[in-house]
Amino acid sequence: MTTKNLHPSVLKFKEFVKANPLITQEVRKGNATWQELYEDWYLLGEEDSRWEAFRNVQKNEDVNVEVTSEETKSDWMGQMMGIVKNMDPNQVQSHLSNLSQAIGAVQGLLSQFQGSKQVNEVKKPDSPPNPFSFRKD
Repeated sequence: MTTKNLHPSVLKFKEFVKANPLITQEVRKGNATWQELYEDWYLLGEEDSRWEAFRNVQKNEDVNVEVTSEETKSDWMGQMMGIVKNMDPNQVQSHLSNLSQAIGAVQGLLSQFQGSKQVNEVKKPDSPPNPFSFRKD
């Protein structure tokens, strides 16, 4: 897993999120990003008033964090729509152009190799198929 390569502060943040599962719901709803939450946690600490809303709800109510399949699908669609909204059309066009050029280069290489095979195949039929030709009388 990648947990071996993570910074210790990131591992502590993951433990904090596991202890406060409502933080995950905030990200899924699109109210915050993981980067924002991590920066707040890192700068402010776990005891800051920013996290009280998540703690109070958890202490006062038994929060069941089970996610149904419909919620998962709607979260996925929401995430996809968020990604599409945040895309820069010029950057996407640039990536597509680079991809098109790379595909063209690969096609050029393949056509060169296929062209050399066709030339070799054309020369082969000119020579006799068998160097020892036997004829019946």
